[in-house]
Amino acid sequence: MIDIAKLTELAIAYDAGDPRRVQHLMKVYAFCRLIGQSEGLDAQTQNTLEAAAILHDIGIHEAERKHSSSAGKWQEVEGPAVAAPLLEQVGADPAACERIFWLIAHHHTYTASEDKDFRILLEADFLVNAYEDALPPEACRTADERVFRTRTGRLYLQNLYLAPLYQP
Repeated sequence: MIDIAKLTELAIAYDAGDPRRVQHLMKVYAFCRLIGQSEGLDAQTQNTLEAAAILHDIGIHEAERKHSSSAGKWQEVEGPAVAAPLLEQVGADPAACERIFWLIAHHHTYTASEDKDFRILLEADFLVNAYEDALPPEACRTADERVFRTRTGRLYLQNLYLAPLYQP
């Protein structure tokens, strides 16, 4: 099993000086953890998903350096190579690494798979991006129809972005 605390420490050190990225990865991690647990993932899949959540955007700085862009396609291209030495430092096994690399390399490709861990990562990332990017309710409704598959992810999406706005 991957030591998530140590991997998080390494990811935060990699993103030093960029609190926005660190805040983002922590929020995606939290949603992945909660959704995965609620959806009943087995322990190994849950651990791999949590590691992927921590590392899903790890390629952004390299994408910005190489391509002058943080666009999703460049994150997917650059992320696995940046993640590899971090996973090596925590002793991740080859099968987990392979899955994490795949998740990183596809986390902006919504049609890449119907695997539950992949769908959870997409949902968690969307939940966080919807807030950070102030997406309109129409975009969240569209995501509910096209992206979300889990009961828990849909519940969070509904309660966060599609319920009537809280009015004190």
